Amino acid sequence: MSTAPKFLFDIRDPRLAELGKKRIDWANQSMPVLQAIRKQFIKGRPLEGIRISACLHVTTETANLAVTLRDGGGDVVVCASNPLSTQDDVAASLVADYGIPVFAIKGEDSESYYSHINAALDHRPHITMDDGADLVTTGLTKRTEAITETLGGTEETTTGVIRLRAMARDGVLRYPVISVNDADTKHLFDNRYGTGQSTIDGILRSTNLLLAGLKVVIAGYGWCGRGCAMRARGLGADVIVTEVNPTKAIEAVMDSYRVMSMNEAARIGDIFITVTGNKSVLGRDQFQLMKDGAVMCNSGHFNVEIDIPAL
Repeated sequence: MSTAPKFLFDIRDPRLAELGKKRIDWANQSMPVLQAIRKQFIKGRPLEGIRISACLHVTTETANLAVTLRDGGGDVVVCASNPLSTQDDVAASLVADYGIPVFAIKGEDSESYYSHINAALDHRPHITMDDGADLVTTGLTKRTEAITETLGGTEETTTGVIRLRAMARDGVLRYPVISVNDADTKHLFDNRYGTGQSTIDGILRSTNLLLAGLKVVIAGYGWCGRGCAMRARGLGADVIVTEVNPTKAIEAVMDSYRVMSMNEAARIGDIFITVTGNKSVLGRDQFQLMKDGAVMCNSGHFNVEIDIPAL
């Protein structure tokens, strides 16, 4: 076991590092493009002297990205973009085995979550990396002194891009941010196939329900929604789509899904999956229409798509 590093970090348990290292190595085997980039980065070190603060899902995949940035010369700090997705063994390994400061604990409360974002901003980044735009939003609204040297950033998910475009329209976005979510390799593959599979996997692990024959309502027919619909249908579900964009609604019809309003779907659905990037997609009106035992799931980045206080 590695000795305790001489830098600040906040993780659940350093003793989990050995398992985390094995899982990071396992994920790396399925990331050949990143492996190729890493080899180039090790030779050229294009990020030498660049401070990078990454607010991302702390998973095995993110770990390999962080290691690649480090090997390119980057001075990298990682915090969690979502407390529920943090893999504590991966966080421990990044600290112990790779010397990368991590501020992330699975299930951390809101106070800890924002203290970790502030720890990442204390790094005074030249580059920010976001998944949901909480890092850049905090920097622009509460920690402006921490981003005086920031040159640019990246944003990975639909929810964050929506927030950033709103800030750009309002003239408060102070540096350029690349929308990674607009890359074909992101929305066509990660959103559609990755989110599609992981969402269904999460539902099955949580409920142990047999999807075949159940009415699964997908709220939102963007790329993530398409992936969820595709996977649910593949398991035999009767898939219903709700979508406020008329063009996307027509696409869903032509993909042979039933399309209806949420109030209509609420009366008959067995499982509801919100994946819109919007808020209060399911609210009090829908809760009162749902059948006893209906299951509600949110696969959007933040937990505001279901109106939990109303529930």
